[in-house]
Amino acid sequence: MSIRVDIDTLRLLTEIGRSGSLSGAARENGVSQQAVSARMASLEREIGITLLHRTPQGTSLTEAGVLVTEWALPLLEAADRFTWAATTLRSTSSTSLRIASSLTIAEHLAPDWIVALRTADTALRIELIALNSATVAESVRAGNVDIGFIETPDIPDDLAFKNFATDELIVVVGATHPWANRRSGVTVAELASTPVLSRERGSGTRLAFERALTEAGHPPVDPAAELSTAGAIRSTAAAGQAPAVLSILAVREQLATGVLRRVTLRAMRIVRPLTAIWRGDRETSAVQRVLDVLAGR
Repeated sequence: MSIRVDIDTLRLLTEIGRSGSLSGAARENGVSQQAVSARMASLEREIGITLLHRTPQGTSLTEAGVLVTEWALPLLEAADRFTWAATTLRSTSSTSLRIASSLTIAEHLAPDWIVALRTADTALRIELIALNSATVAESVRAGNVDIGFIETPDIPDDLAFKNFATDELIVVVGATHPWANRRSGVTVAELASTPVLSRERGSGTRLAFERALTEAGHPPVDPAAELSTAGAIRSTAAAGQAPAVLSILAVREQLATGVLRRVTLRAMRIVRPLTAIWRGDRETSAVQRVLDVLAGR
C-alpha cells in the first residue's frame, strides 16, 4: 500500500518538534492550530502510527515521530534545493543576496536580519539555505552564496570574517531524566563519560561541545545518537532518552514550558563565536548591507 504525504505536512511535523507545540507550528506557518491538528491526525492515519505526544504542557514527537522527521529531512532539503535552484533560472539582478547559514543562526537570528534588509530595500531578493557550518564554508568558497554564517570555533583562514556575537551551549534533559531535578548539576567529567544526543560531524554545535570538553582534559565518549536537526534532538531528549547539549537559543521555548530542563554544568561555560564569512574578492554591496545590519547600522 502506498503512502501519500505532502511536503507542507512534513514541514508542520518538523516545526512541532522544533517548537514543542501545535500553536507554535501554526504561528510559524500562518495557519490555525485546528488546521495543524487536523493535518497531523490525517498524517498519523495515513502512516498508521502515533507521531505526537499531546499533553497540557505541550506537544512533542514520539520516538516514531522523531524517526519520521529524520527520514523527512532529506526530502525537505531536496525540496528547498529545488526551489533555490529554480529561482536561479530567473534573470539575476544587483538586488539579489544569497545566504548560507548554520541551522541555529538560520532558525533563531536570520529572520530578524531578513526583515531588516527587506525593510531597507523592498526590491532585494534574498535566498537563504540552512546547512551545517562545514558545508556553509564550502558553499562560500565555491561562490555558491554571497555570505555565510557559522557557529564553530574553527574560523576558515582563507575567508574574510566578522565575529558578530557569541552563543552559549547548555545541557538539557527531559523532565523524567535522572538529571532533571539534580540541584548540584553535573561535572565536566560526568558529562564527558555520558553519551549525549548529538548533531552530525561538521556541525558547529558538536565541534564546540567536543572541543570544550577535550581542552578541559575530558574528551567525550561517542554520542548516544546522531540526529541531523535540533528539533529531533529536542524531541528525543524530551522523551528522557539521553541528555543533549544545544544552543540556549534553540531551547528557550522548551525550557519555558518545562518540556526540557536545564542541567547546571559545574565549573564550565561553553561559549562559541557566531561568525559571518565571505570571500574577500567578492565583497559586494549586498554583503556590506548584511554587515551593516549585524553592526546595528
